[in-house]
Amino acid sequence: MTAPIRIAVLHFSHETVTFLPNDTTLEDFTYPGSPAAGEALLSCDPRGYMGGFVKVAREYDLVELVGIESPLWPRTGTGSGWITTEAFETFAGRMIEELHRQGPFDGAYLCLHGAAGVRGVPRPEAELARRVREAIGPGAFIAGTFDPHGNEDDEFLRHANMAFAVKYFPHYDMHLQGERAARCLVRAIRGDYTPTHATVKVPILSPTVMQWTGASPWMDMVQQALVWEAREPDLYVNFFFGFPWADVPDVGMTFQVLTNNKPELARHVADDLAANAWRRREALVNTVKMHSIRDGVALARAAVAAGQGPVVLADHSDRSGYATWLLGEVIAQGLSRTLIGTVADAALVAKLLADGAKVGDAVDVQLGGLIDPSAGQPVRIQGHILGISQPRQRVAGSTWFHIGFGDGNVVIASPFLVQVMEPARFAEAGLDLSAFDVFCIKSRVHFRRGFDDSGFAKTILLVEPDEPFLGTIRLDGLPYRNVDLQSFYPYGNPVFPAA
Repeated sequence: MTAPIRIAVLHFSHETVTFLPNDTTLEDFTYPGSPAAGEALLSCDPRGYMGGFVKVAREYDLVELVGIESPLWPRTGTGSGWITTEAFETFAGRMIEELHRQGPFDGAYLCLHGAAGVRGVPRPEAELARRVREAIGPGAFIAGTFDPHGNEDDEFLRHANMAFAVKYFPHYDMHLQGERAARCLVRAIRGDYTPTHATVKVPILSPTVMQWTGASPWMDMVQQALVWEAREPDLYVNFFFGFPWADVPDVGMTFQVLTNNKPELARHVADDLAANAWRRREALVNTVKMHSIRDGVALARAAVAAGQGPVVLADHSDRSGYATWLLGEVIAQGLSRTLIGTVADAALVAKLLADGAKVGDAVDVQLGGLIDPSAGQPVRIQGHILGISQPRQRVAGSTWFHIGFGDGNVVIASPFLVQVMEPARFAEAGLDLSAFDVFCIKSRVHFRRGFDDSGFAKTILLVEPDEPFLGTIRLDGLPYRNVDLQSFYPYGNPVFPAA
């Protein structure tokens, strides 16, 4: 008989934009449904990492999963800055208390992101792993799952045994990585997998809009990782692209390779992948054409006139969701049949709700802007409320107001940043997609899963303001304090010995 296995399951995930002025607070992580424990935690994301982990772990006999009280994603999504020390210490403290109270455990699963930024904690995911290790003991095994935009070095794996990161951007394989984590964790606990790993950091720092894996050279790098996994049984590759909007010491590109007791192989593969990335460094940071917002709107008008619609105008640089540069230019150039989805304005949404605004009401409002210089100034919208919806998203209860204005235009006001990844999100909110020729969205690459990969959009234009604002491709315009840009290509001339 196989011995019973008890695995603690924890969640702490955020992609922190440390240059934003609004901290991510304890209150942002606390809302109906969060924090979650027990079955509520285990069922919180059936299509993501958690869903994959739980599904495979429960395929094994005598495996018990214990959902430790954990915060889910903050209500702000990725549109907020540093996680406060209070928030991190409060939830980490509760997790460790629960581990002591409900233990002993044979293993732990940490559902993470990798780009969390906590005030006073340089590497929060690694610090959480360190505390979990102290709680469950040296003989237990720890596995984590990560977003490819994690800023990771080897510190997490000093305390944990295994890590599994998504390879695609858009992130199609979250469920798969959760499955892998569960399978290898159970095998390790039963003595069938001896985790050994190697980590190599590559001094390349790239804006995330450049990291689309649907085209070369990023697609080629992912393919190389997949080929190594196909060639070598029990070998897994993590390719961390890096997240440059977290001003943290472990920022940048990283390769990790996990093997079943083959440390030399892990080192060989990690060096091979890293050397290939370094050889392709110029191409990796120059993958897409960027337009100014003024030129992008003009090109959208021309594309519609030429029958090359629908057109997507993707404002990749808006990290807060409040930016009005694209909305203002749509109005200035007189675009028609344009859907702007969305512009974040929590105060306006709250006021409309408090006033009992309803469909058909005339509105004259100032929308967006002001949260920081990158958001620009509010834009005046005179029109009518065409719809009110509560779309499917991570945090339930967020209300969208659809405001019609001009010649067939609609702007959606939302309380927080929203990346609309698929046209279906608009259809679910009650909007007729055929009524629009141009779709203005706040997204870097995720939108390609529904607007590009499906063939929905005939024309895609990536735009950003003239200034090197928050999400810019011009990273040297950002006020880094913990990162020396000269240590990274293309901003300096670093030496990379592994190449």
